[in-house]
Amino acid sequence: MSDPTATLAPVAHAPGPHEIVAAVERLTAELGQIRAAIGRMIFGQEAVVDQTLVTVMAGGHALLIGVPGLAKTRLVETLGTVLGLTERRVQCTPDLMPADILGSEILEETDAGKRAFRFVPGPIFTQLLMADEVNRASPRTQSALLQAMQEQRVSVAGHYHDLPRPFHVLATQNPIEQEGTYPLPEAQLDRFLLQIDVGYPDREAERTMLLATTGAEQAAAPTLFDAERLRAAQTLIRRVPVGDQVLDGILELVRAARPASSAHEAVRAHVLWGPGPRASQALMLAVRARAVLQGRLAPSVDDVQALALPVLRHRMGLSYAARAEGITVEAVLDPLVAALG
Repeated sequence: MSDPTATLAPVAHAPGPHEIVAAVERLTAELGQIRAAIGRMIFGQEAVVDQTLVTVMAGGHALLIGVPGLAKTRLVETLGTVLGLTERRVQCTPDLMPADILGSEILEETDAGKRAFRFVPGPIFTQLLMADEVNRASPRTQSALLQAMQEQRVSVAGHYHDLPRPFHVLATQNPIEQEGTYPLPEAQLDRFLLQIDVGYPDREAERTMLLATTGAEQAAAPTLFDAERLRAAQTLIRRVPVGDQVLDGILELVRAARPASSAHEAVRAHVLWGPGPRASQALMLAVRARAVLQGRLAPSVDDVQALALPVLRHRMGLSYAARAEGITVEAVLDPLVAALG
């Protein structure tokens, strides 16, 4: 693989249009190799892989929701290897304390008898963190984790410690077992760029998976990227131009999902609270990343429609009456998304 650092690395002057085009084309080629490498390890989850890559390339965090056994952990491990990032996993449980994730200070005594506190970093000091079953952690631990996600630093004993860059959290939830869980508050859900629903693979993909993963030898993922290139790619994606039609589509969609400003009767009748400005920002970044992932130099309205559900569904709340009637966020959003076309 050719070295893209000359194109993607930060420069003293703002890159011109020709430099951006060349850099985007090179990044698209690399992302194609990354998708192929992940696809040899994760079977039948192309949409999940693409949405996860969109999240990382946009510089955000993702919440993966799916039943056990759908390769969510394997996806995070493979992503860390392919992107060349340090990766750690935390199994969230009700007795997990904030210090178990963030780290703590310990009192040490030197040979000369002097005592001093030393900070021992926790597993959050990594570039790719998997928070497995995050809704099983106590609200206190969830709050500490999600604050670190937002601020990119942790506070221990009154001292701030910066997290590595890049820093991404891929958290998972099990949708079928809610005993002993603590649902994430809406303000904390907003920290996730995308909510990615992980479904079952189709028959052919599951057949391929059985043959590939139950033999004597298993494929190993190659390393195709590194942290420096990822940061440069994230900077480049923020420079991808967005046309007025796409910008207006994002604004129209997000504002239409708010009961106070929506012209849609279903939204006013069933939605208790709608997405805030952070949803517009998330959608703006995500459509840029998706366009580059698919080999285009600028996003289109199709990107907005494709990412509307992953970006918005965890940023909206339905009324009690709507939930009692079996109405879902997806059912409310579908007409809004279709209206963009």
